[in-house]
Amino acid sequence: MNLIQTRGPAGSTAPIEARYAAVRARTEALAAPLSAEDQCIQSMPDASPAKWHRAHTTWFFETFLLIPNLAGYRRFDERFGFLFNSYYEAAGPRHARPQRGMLTRPPAEAVTAYRAHVDAAMAELLRDLPPEARPLVELGLQHEEQHQELLLTDILHALSQNPLLPAYDPDWQEPRAATGPARFLDLPEGVAEIGHGGSGFAFDNETPRHRTWITGCRIADRLVSNADWLAFMADGGYRSPMLWMSDGWAACAAEGWEAPMHWHRREDGWMQFTPGGLRPLERAAPVRHISWYEAEAFARWAGKRLPTEMEWEVAAALPGFRDAAGIGWQWTNSAYLPYPGFRPWEGAVGEYNGKFMINQMVLRGGSLATPPGHARPSYRNFFPPGARWQFSALRLAEDAA
Repeated sequence: MNLIQTRGPAGSTAPIEARYAAVRARTEALAAPLSAEDQCIQSMPDASPAKWHRAHTTWFFETFLLIPNLAGYRRFDERFGFLFNSYYEAAGPRHARPQRGMLTRPPAEAVTAYRAHVDAAMAELLRDLPPEARPLVELGLQHEEQHQELLLTDILHALSQNPLLPAYDPDWQEPRAATGPARFLDLPEGVAEIGHGGSGFAFDNETPRHRTWITGCRIADRLVSNADWLAFMADGGYRSPMLWMSDGWAACAAEGWEAPMHWHRREDGWMQFTPGGLRPLERAAPVRHISWYEAEAFARWAGKRLPTEMEWEVAAALPGFRDAAGIGWQWTNSAYLPYPGFRPWEGAVGEYNGKFMINQMVLRGGSLATPPGHARPSYRNFFPPGARWQFSALRLAEDAA
């Protein structure tokens, strides 16, 4: 069984009680292959332990839904608010993010009990849910799905630090992707609308829908492959400072980059550490685990550029646009900034996106670790330009002739 593809329908039309149960169960299914020791490890400050992800998503429902809306609800443990708050200043003080791996206690079984306690109370709340609380339940489900992806990327990074390179899921299979030379799709010049404009769920950073000008360009119908990346490496891509942004070249030199993250050189060729363990590199598969700096350098080497997030969203509706989601989040050339007229949500959840709109680049699409049905064309993911531990990829663009 490919655990990563276990479905959890946060955005489906199923009754909210069933959706809640499905999303919560998927988190537990993803954590099931992990030992208590696996669940506690934090391999770098940007990652979090699996146990923490399981507890934090539970804290979200407890803090923002149960305490304000369920009469007589009692916290599972008063101390957990400090341990499992992430970045919500309005919700009180919190344990430092780089030290989450020090939380050997509470043990994993206590987190399991915490989840069960909150799930039982949420079942009671959902039976008579106040209408004004429904959007917060939806946000909580979408939030948990985001942490499902982070749980996978974080544990992959943690397992990659183990010299045994153990598999998370030995039965995991590489997702199918378009292969062969890229074909470039024409994106005509003109005014286009981007952003979320439908009736379904969207994060606040996807709004408001608005008009933007698209300069005529062409965008690749598929992602850059490992074979393409090997050619970049063979041509000295990691040794040519003229291809790189200054900060990117400094990061490349300081961190010793010579290949994408999770690539391993062996006598008989390159191997890649995957959720299924260490496997021979599949040349035809899309490259992943690259930073924005690497993606931009590759595009420059190829005589192309990265698409803007506006170009990507418009192009995603074109016939022949392949692998928009399900393989890797795709770096764009757009800084993560608010849309014209952006307004964050009210209350503590207003901290969800807006305060991070600095020093980040936008990725579009969705990855092999993104829960099925979670992403949409207007979805704006974002990470610092040096981030490599996500399932990040790229497709190329070029200006119209």
